[in-house]
Amino acid sequence: MKPANSLLLAVVALIFAASVEARNAPIVNHEKVAVATSSGKALSAADVKKVIMVAGTSKGWVITDAASGKLRGTLNVRKHTVIVDIDYSATDFSIRYADSTNMDYRDGTIHSNYNNWIQNMLTAIRAELIKL
Repeated sequence: MKPANSLLLAVVALIFAASVEARNAPIVNHEKVAVATSSGKALSAADVKKVIMVAGTSKGWVITDAASGKLRGTLNVRKHTVIVDIDYSATDFSIRYADSTNMDYRDGTIHSNYNNWIQNMLTAIRAELIKL
């Protein structure tokens, strides 16, 4: 291969790698998010579970029981899948990355859409809590 062709190939490879990396962002986990209602009413863990399930489902997530105080959320968007673990209690909840498919996960970074989808679920949970 001619040196000019080799150089061109190397430049194209670097540009492609940079474009993929630019779409990635650090994974944002949401830890110990306070359960807050507009009425100030204290909720049970079962109430919080119901809120998370309703809010997640409204955003396209499939929410399933994983264990006591734990849920698993799965979102399929086109050819992409993300899975999160959700811990909850009467006073707070956490949303943590668990796994993904076709999301360019690498060394704690992931396609930036992941954080947007998590933020959408978090916003929906807060909106459901405000109704109580």
